[in-house]
Amino acid sequence: MLPIFGDERRRREINLGGSTSVSSQAAILDQARARRMEREAQRKREESAIRIQAWWRGAREARRVRQQLRRVFQEEVTGFTALRCLVLVGQDEDILFMWSKRVSQDDALLFGPAQGPDRDSWITLLRRVAVLLLRSVSSRADVPAAVSHLKVLCKLLDPPSTAKLLGPSGNDLSLCISQWLVQNDLYQYLGRAITTIDPEAKNNPSLPYLVKLLYLPLINFSPSSELFARSFSALVSHVFALPLLPNRIPLTSLSELSGQLPLAHLHVLSLCISAIISITSTSSRINIVANLLAFTSPRYTTLPVSSLKAYLQLLSALLNGLPPHALEPPLPRDSQTPLTSWADDGDSDSERPAAIIALRSVLPALDARTRKRLQTLPSPTHLNSLLKPAQQHPELLSELVSMLFSLILVWPSRKDKILTTLLSYGGGGLNLSSLMDPSLGSYWPPLLLLTDLYTQSLLTMGDDEFFSGSRTTLTLSELIPFSRTLFNIAFTLYWREDQTKIQEVTDSGLNLSWESVRDRITKCLQAIHARDSRRPFMPEDHWHVNSQIDMNSFVEAAVYEEQQVDESAVPRPSSRRQLTHFPRLSPRLGVLNNIPFAIPFETRVLIFRRFVQNDRMNRGFNHFGPRGKTEASIRRTNIAQDGYDRLSDVDLRAPVSITFIDQFGEPEAGIDGGGVFKEFFTSLCKEVFDTDRGLWLANKKNEIYPNPHSYATESHSLDWYRFIGRILGKALYEGILVEVAFAGFFLAKWLGKQSFLDDLASLDPDLYQGLVFLKNYTGNMEDLSLNFTVAIEEFGVAKALDLIPNGSNVLVTRENRLQYIYLISHYRLSKQIKLQNEAFFEGLSEMIDPKWLRMFNQQELQILLGGVNAPVDLDDLRQHTNYGGLYDNEEPTIQAFWRVLESFDQEQRRAFLRFVTSCSRPPLLGFKQLNPYFAIRDAGSDEHRLPTSSTCVNLLKLPRYQSEKVLREKLLQAISSGAGFDLS
Repeated sequence: MLPIFGDERRRREINLGGSTSVSSQAAILDQARARRMEREAQRKREESAIRIQAWWRGAREARRVRQQLRRVFQEEVTGFTALRCLVLVGQDEDILFMWSKRVSQDDALLFGPAQGPDRDSWITLLRRVAVLLLRSVSSRADVPAAVSHLKVLCKLLDPPSTAKLLGPSGNDLSLCISQWLVQNDLYQYLGRAITTIDPEAKNNPSLPYLVKLLYLPLINFSPSSELFARSFSALVSHVFALPLLPNRIPLTSLSELSGQLPLAHLHVLSLCISAIISITSTSSRINIVANLLAFTSPRYTTLPVSSLKAYLQLLSALLNGLPPHALEPPLPRDSQTPLTSWADDGDSDSERPAAIIALRSVLPALDARTRKRLQTLPSPTHLNSLLKPAQQHPELLSELVSMLFSLILVWPSRKDKILTTLLSYGGGGLNLSSLMDPSLGSYWPPLLLLTDLYTQSLLTMGDDEFFSGSRTTLTLSELIPFSRTLFNIAFTLYWREDQTKIQEVTDSGLNLSWESVRDRITKCLQAIHARDSRRPFMPEDHWHVNSQIDMNSFVEAAVYEEQQVDESAVPRPSSRRQLTHFPRLSPRLGVLNNIPFAIPFETRVLIFRRFVQNDRMNRGFNHFGPRGKTEASIRRTNIAQDGYDRLSDVDLRAPVSITFIDQFGEPEAGIDGGGVFKEFFTSLCKEVFDTDRGLWLANKKNEIYPNPHSYATESHSLDWYRFIGRILGKALYEGILVEVAFAGFFLAKWLGKQSFLDDLASLDPDLYQGLVFLKNYTGNMEDLSLNFTVAIEEFGVAKALDLIPNGSNVLVTRENRLQYIYLISHYRLSKQIKLQNEAFFEGLSEMIDPKWLRMFNQQELQILLGGVNAPVDLDDLRQHTNYGGLYDNEEPTIQAFWRVLESFDQEQRRAFLRFVTSCSRPPLLGFKQLNPYFAIRDAGSDEHRLPTSSTCVNLLKLPRYQSEKVLREKLLQAISSGAGFDLS
């Protein structure tokens, strides 16, 4: 053998003269290793040369044989021998075209061997040639040869054509070749072939034949066969996965394909869905959705229920196979979208849903026409066309809602359209008594997701955005039916007599307990109702069920249930988080503590007073009796400190008897009888809520809230907050009105509710406007130079606190700004005053059962504390007035008195009310709730005296004025100057 690479083999050089050229033993070993490696490389080169020579000889021989087969083929292009040569030569485009061109022009040449003795061999060869034609077309369907190939394939697979020439055996031929091609990846090749044609070249002559090949196999196979399902699945996986499939096909062929597609048998795909998902990419799944929508949606009304069900299952699976936000417009390339989570930091007042800004995947850009076709999917018209059969056939409901649920995940910006349609169905046809039917299990995911999304959006939504509708997920007109649907569901879940079932039932499809479902819906309802409470926009009685429930029986039952809870071993909640789920065993208390707005406010106030009354009786206290009474001496010059010292550790639910000590250290004359405490309380409130004392600050509306300064968190200050909480609890317990206005976000803490961005407007308007500006900012976020810190200043020193770990090094970007806005708001509204809130709430809870307070919202709680800001009803006051001394209702001075009051405007009437009761607002439920009743007592005949009052017992001491004019002047002088409180 001649050396190919030259004679590189040499004799080994052996040095017998010693190691004169090698300096060390290591060098000798290196040289030996190098020579060994060189010999190994030489051996591999020789082996490779031998293999190359063998391959070359084989390739040369194969080329010779193929050339010989081509010569034989050309001698007889359409004969049986030519067909055999065609198969043996393989993928030779020239002779394939020669053959297909000839036989496509003459059916006798194509089908002639079927009548001869070599029929079976001819069919075997024909099947293999069909695969060769298919492969050729898949590489270039836009060339003339492809048209001939496709004509032959269509003739072979078309039963009418084969039956016309061969009789009944023609059907068997088409079936046989169809089966062979499907088993050899027919639809993969057809999909590739279509993609080789320019989407805009609709006049390409290959397209009509390609379209025909898409449905011919499905005609050959029985719909009940495995091959039919396999073919249909492959058609969806490889052809419907092409972008713009309807746009690639000529109009005539498109109508043909639409008419021939066996959509009535879509149900066969139900067992192939997982296979379709497993072999398709993200972009392909999006295309399948778009193309299925184009071909199937016009035929919804004609599809069998089983096929429509499978169609919805397939859509749902395809959408579930897409990443979140997959159908949203792609983000700019320079956008950095970190996956961040607003994790609950464990604060007891941080009861909020976890807010997540999901990472939006960067997907291949979708063609504008595909995106436009996808717009149909969440449109009301399209969804209504699906909802109609779902209403007629309840078995479709589960699949439809699962599809909607999946659609919302991948296209959240379209949730408003989906929401409106879904609510229309839920409000129009859902039987609330069957809400827990397991067959409706998959109805819940989309509704709950929408609920969570809307609740989450409210975290960073100001009232201006909410009411303008410019950036909200729902318009007010959409919000009304949505909230009513949620309200009906929540009320049904709370109203069940056996509440233990609520906790135990878990639907496998939903994978959530009904208690969790109820709580999530409740959170959303509470947030919506809070907006409506501040600025009403709901229809009258939108939140009430009083037309369906007898309120008198409701009150009695609620009081009874409260007594049962008191007598049970159920422990009282120790935190607001526990209070969210308490009580669990009582339907009416569940309504009152979670969706209290279902019951009219006046009814809830009456229930509250009944709860207090029962509590007092259970403890053995009565308002004027001696049992358990606490006596305290209070110096008039030191009311706040003495009150703190004397009453911090006593049970304030018991009657408290106050004795005032004058400036000389002597007890003041007068009998308390339970009323002097009211004077003490009024004076105490003036002191402890004075913002100059440092415990409270006031906003621009003069509403107070705890001072966030660090000294307000010291133990001594927290003890004062705890004491003030107990004192206000005493006021609520006794029904004493307090003319102190609290900031709404602080009142929310009493009720265990979270605060939102819009609450910040009442605390720090400048910060609120800044955050709204940031939320809507469209410029370069880097120009703002913001990071995740908050600036605070104490004792003249400014410092920055991290809102998240290492927040000073985390810049605020367009993607994480909602997280920043939420954390800033949460810090200012909650974390800064967390300890103050907890101390205050601890004291308040000692007096008032926290679940009693949860019957009200912030605005209602303020009314409960300070009375209703309504006109003074003189008829009501007169009806509930007692008289003493020489006075009665017919006495001339009394008659003149009422005429004078009627001549007063509302401001003067409020001033009079403050003069005699210490509060300018009338009691919420009318003057019958004034305890004791308003009374007028004869104060003698000296007309030079001014009227005086004893606010502790709501008593007016009125001299017997003979002149109505004098009475008016003296009364106005007294109420405007605050003249003398008199205990005599």
